[in-house]
Amino acid sequence: MAPLGTAATATAPRSLGALVKAYVALTKPRIIELLLITTLPVMFLAARGLPPLWTAAATMIFGTLSAGSANVLNCYIDRDIDATMRRTRRRPLAKAEVSPRGALVFGVVLGVASTLGLGLAVNWVAAGLSLAAILFYVFVYSMILKRRTSQNIVWGGIAGCMPVLIGWAGITGTLSWAPVVLFGVVFFWTPPHTWTLAMRYREDYAAAHVPMLPVVTTERRVVLQVVAYTWATVLCSLLLWPVAGTSLLYPVVALALGAACLWEVYRLLGRVNAGRTGVDLRPMRFFHWSNIYLALLFLAVALDSLLV
Repeated sequence: MAPLGTAATATAPRSLGALVKAYVALTKPRIIELLLITTLPVMFLAARGLPPLWTAAATMIFGTLSAGSANVLNCYIDRDIDATMRRTRRRPLAKAEVSPRGALVFGVVLGVASTLGLGLAVNWVAAGLSLAAILFYVFVYSMILKRRTSQNIVWGGIAGCMPVLIGWAGITGTLSWAPVVLFGVVFFWTPPHTWTLAMRYREDYAAAHVPMLPVVTTERRVVLQVVAYTWATVLCSLLLWPVAGTSLLYPVVALALGAACLWEVYRLLGRVNAGRTGVDLRPMRFFHWSNIYLALLFLAVALDSLLV
């Protein structure tokens, strides 16, 4: 973690619009989009149809602020390594477009606003889960796990699973086995998704001294882990059928998507077994497919909820 008192002098963006753009970029909007993809369908499932408009809107709005808070604070903590990695060196703190103090204040304000907003507009169960997600991502993943263990993303990924629970709690005010199953889907999905990205940027993580799994072991062992976690993801996804009492639409879609995902991961394993390495291994094929898999799976959850 970067020392609190060290940072490049912030270079003020040329306009107010550029400053706003820099602060928005700190929230990592593309990651937030992925989190929201898992939040809204769970609200459909909890409501067994269309959720109340105000509750759904408030959960999504304040959930966005919550995810933004965690991401901004992560950028603050990781500003030293972000500046050394090709994938992240264009982030606002790495480019000194925003001051570290400004980013820290912004992240904390977003966290407070999201927690109070969820508590007052939705319920305090959802607010508590949201706050727990922020604290876990910042203190457990960003400050402890990320730079110390190759299992960083396995356990650190718990924070990214929390929107599933938040969405369910936003509608019901409680938790149940159905969101726990979907929590498990995201939990098992996260490591292979992240490890294939890390395979592509292995040199970056190595230069930044971040012990992602592809940095500390062979490509074959990484891919075998990706295969195992993909199987766990697919099998866990099928549990929702009996647990939530879905119609046949969901398991049929889950089976089809799971089969396609396993096909892609075994193609990756085949390339490893054929002796391909580095760019020739094409790990980003699975990375991109995993995004599509998760989005379509949760879309199936929402559509199925409208049929039951």
